[in-house]
Amino acid sequence: MHYLVTGGAGFIGSHLVDSLLESKNEVTVIDNLSTGRLENIKHHLSNSKFNFIEGTILDKQLVDSIIRKSDYVFHLAAAVGVFNIVKNPLESLVTNIQGSEIILEACANHRVPVLVTSTSEIYGKNTSDSLIEEDDRILGSPLKVRWSYSEAKAIEEVLAYIYWIQNKLPIRIVRLFNTVGPRQSGSYGMVVPRFIQAALSGEPLIVYGDGNQTRCFAHVKDVISALVMVAHSESTIGTVVNVGNKDEISIVDLAKKIIRISNSKSKILFENYDQAYEPGFEDMQRRVPNTEKIFNLVGWQAKIKLDDIIEDTIKSLEV
Repeated sequence: MHYLVTGGAGFIGSHLVDSLLESKNEVTVIDNLSTGRLENIKHHLSNSKFNFIEGTILDKQLVDSIIRKSDYVFHLAAAVGVFNIVKNPLESLVTNIQGSEIILEACANHRVPVLVTSTSEIYGKNTSDSLIEEDDRILGSPLKVRWSYSEAKAIEEVLAYIYWIQNKLPIRIVRLFNTVGPRQSGSYGMVVPRFIQAALSGEPLIVYGDGNQTRCFAHVKDVISALVMVAHSESTIGTVVNVGNKDEISIVDLAKKIIRISNSKSKILFENYDQAYEPGFEDMQRRVPNTEKIFNLVGWQAKIKLDDIIEDTIKSLEV
């Protein structure tokens, strides 16, 4: 098959490209390299089955011409990372809403199936024990820029779903919960690579707030497996599924674990959210995925444990 991966030079996208090419498919990547890196895909540049296009999903003609030649689209391109969203809110909104609309319209015009990657940010401040796909979204004021990412991705999901309902475009939506692993940058607020880089450098690990907020971290290899399984199952057409690891840990305990595993002498420092982001910044105290739906549909569940995730990421940064 000939796949298009939007955002394919990014952290998750580049691992997906690896997987698709390993299965002897043809892959085209479009990425504007705003957060993606050419380094992530440079090992494929000499592969005749791989084509990299440096461009933006906001270029309607370019997107249309690429999708016309594709058999399937993995739509991963997005403005990501809390730091990035807060610093560049308008650019992020345009990319995540208008860009997705352009992708979906082209897919509909050429009848090309598409998998849309959404986010656990959809749930906002909902702190349920185990978030299911139909749970309510609980958000702060629209005047708080922090929630603009959640709003944009919700609109993206609605657009995709309506294309399925009205046009019968085969769409699939996955909500990713804190994917981590090799190639991920801490520059945009991602906590695991940020902590690991600090620990390896002997610098303090900065924990925002009191550190009692909890998250669940999934290895990118597990996540890629989920994307591929969901993309190729008839049972997932027109559905949304959570993709994540259910093992929960507080951010302060995560910092302690990373210091221990990396044999670092770094200290843990605490910083107010206002200092790190913006006045009045709101965070989620808890975010735990329920993954029964994806397991029932395709038999997927996360396998790699957090200690192994951390060790794998440390090795990639030490090279």
